Amino acid sequence: MQSLRELYKIGRGPSSSHTMGPEKAIKEIKRALPEADSFKITLYGSLALTGKGHGTDRIIKETLYPIPCEIIFDKVTPCHFHPNTMLVLAYKGEECIDKRRVYSIGGGSILFDHESVLKSEESDVYPHNSYSEIAEYCHRKNIRIWQYVKEFEGEEIFDYLSNVWECMKNSIREGLTTTGVLPGGLNTQRRAQILYNQRHIDESAQTQENRLVCSYAFAVSEQNASGGTIVTAPTCGSCGVLPSVLMYYQEKKGFSDEKILQALATGGIIGNLIKKNASISGAECGCQAEIGSACSMASAALAELFEMGLGQIEYASEVAMEHHLGLTCDPIGGLVQIPCIERNAVAAMRAINALSLANFLTDSRKISFDMVVKVMYETGKNLLSDYRETSSGGLAKHYTNRTGEENDG
Repeated sequence: MQSLRELYKIGRGPSSSHTMGPEKAIKEIKRALPEADSFKITLYGSLALTGKGHGTDRIIKETLYPIPCEIIFDKVTPCHFHPNTMLVLAYKGEECIDKRRVYSIGGGSILFDHESVLKSEESDVYPHNSYSEIAEYCHRKNIRIWQYVKEFEGEEIFDYLSNVWECMKNSIREGLTTTGVLPGGLNTQRRAQILYNQRHIDESAQTQENRLVCSYAFAVSEQNASGGTIVTAPTCGSCGVLPSVLMYYQEKKGFSDEKILQALATGGIIGNLIKKNASISGAECGCQAEIGSACSMASAALAELFEMGLGQIEYASEVAMEHHLGLTCDPIGGLVQIPCIERNAVAAMRAINALSLANFLTDSRKISFDMVVKVMYETGKNLLSDYRETSSGGLAKHYTNRTGEENDG
């Protein structure tokens, strides 16, 4: 598995696979081909179907500026390797001097054709690729998962995670203090501040917990939807789950930043395992790969905060993913707003529920984390393409606007 730096990426929303990934690819190509004076870029699959809503064309043009670029949205040609595919043609005058096919595989990560799969494996820093292998190693050495991270990444990884945590907290603060309408045309109101400030008339401790956790998740997700700076955890579309639960419990229980960084390391390993053995791409496996993965990461991070054992961490992660299996990715208008923002809040509360179950029921579990990751990947591959970030099915198809007209997807 690769470094946690490849999982937790600080960048601008609204989509890690549709904006951050293409931006990274275009920057690399532009740097490698300084002689190119124009480009023609064809977007396929999910990039073509939801690229307008996600701002894919905008970020490509901004990255290439002032070099002219023609962008083609090919919504017909099938994608055989990955549903987020780009074909980049570079020109010098009338001559095509370079041709590169790029895949945006989720979380802001990219691959250049099939050869890059081998290159990514060469950059692995962790020798283990399953939770069972990691747990066996940690048991043998009597260490926790965050110590496992430290052993293979060095102490400096926690300096990086410190920057990640500061960005996460800032996205919550910014989201809670910003009001108005999110861009994109859906007229979606920002609601984080309302959730944070408006106490229930007879608010119980449980209601307050739900309200605050949800307000934090809304805050980060709304920042993402507006193109603000967030951390992929593991993606832009699911960026609100992990920071919301960590922020809430730090405030409630007084956990130190050092403990939070250890929790981020533990949650990161869970996200890395999903990315390695399945997918964190909504275009490839539906929203279960984004929100389900984020919920697993959050539950594992919480279990680390409370110093639970390796079996409890595994159970919390497994429960969180198991009950997101089959979750579709059907963003209305191709925007990371409806149902994405609310899903972050619901998944954050579910992560807390998974933590509670792990505290009591670990010894009776039948399903391993490795198994549920495998099932998630198989389930995602079996989803109809309409439900894998194409905005051609589900809510995206049937949403009715104020004029009473049904969207055409």
